[in-house]
Amino acid sequence: MRKPLVEQVPTVSRINVTPIIDVALVLVIILLITAPMIAMTEMEIALPKAQTRSVSSDKRIVVTLGASGRLAIDDSDIPARSLERLLRTRLSGKDNQDLMVIIRADENVPYSVVELVLERAQAAGAKRLAIATEQWRKVNNE
Repeated sequence: MRKPLVEQVPTVSRINVTPIIDVALVLVIILLITAPMIAMTEMEIALPKAQTRSVSSDKRIVVTLGASGRLAIDDSDIPARSLERLLRTRLSGKDNQDLMVIIRADENVPYSVVELVLERAQAAGAKRLAIATEQWRKVNNE
C-alpha cells in the first residue's frame, strides 16, 4: 500500500467563540442605548426651556405630568390620588432612600400643579427632587 503524499491534518473540533462574543457585545451596547428610552412613558409633553446640567445618577424615579392631567411614574400611568402612596412604596427600600425624583411636566401645566406633585413627592420621603427641562443648547439650535 502506498502512503499519501500529503499527510492528513487532524480536524479541530472546537467552537469559534469570537463571533458569539461580538454579537453579545453589540446587544449589550444596544441595550445600554435604548434602556433610558424604555423607562419613559409615551405621553407627549413639551418641557420648559432652561439652561441645565444633566443628571449623572442612574438611580432615579421619573414622574411625568401631561398637559391633559395624565400622570405616570417611569413608564406606568397612574391615578393622581395614588401618587404619594406609590412613591412612598418605591422609596421605602433600604437602597432606594437616596433616589432622585425627577418631575417631567409639560410646559402648559400650571406651576401650582407641579408644586403639588413636588409636595406629594416630598411627603412620600423623596430627599432629592429635580424638575426636567430641555437643554438650552437644544433650544438655541431650533
